[in-house]
Amino acid sequence: MSSVADQLTSVLQKTARLIELCGALQEENDLLKLENESVKVALDTSKNKNADLEEKLRVLKLAKSIEGTSEKTLDIKQKINEFVREIDKCVVLLKK
Repeated sequence: MSSVADQLTSVLQKTARLIELCGALQEENDLLKLENESVKVALDTSKNKNADLEEKLRVLKLAKSIEGTSEKTLDIKQKINEFVREIDKCVVLLKK
């Protein structure tokens, strides 16, 4: 019977070892989940920052394109006002 007792002891030891390994793996899994979440937050932050920078770049390009013209802002405003007056005249004519 000592053989059965030895086998039982061996099974109990292996079971205890498996329980320890399972606990260690659970802890590692929890740490990896936390790390994953922090990386996701960092990625979201980076995406938001990238979107903000792209918007600033778009505005800057637009400003430079307007700045690059030989006309000043006042001249551009006057032309826009002329276009609006012309459109208003057309609307009045269409209503008749």
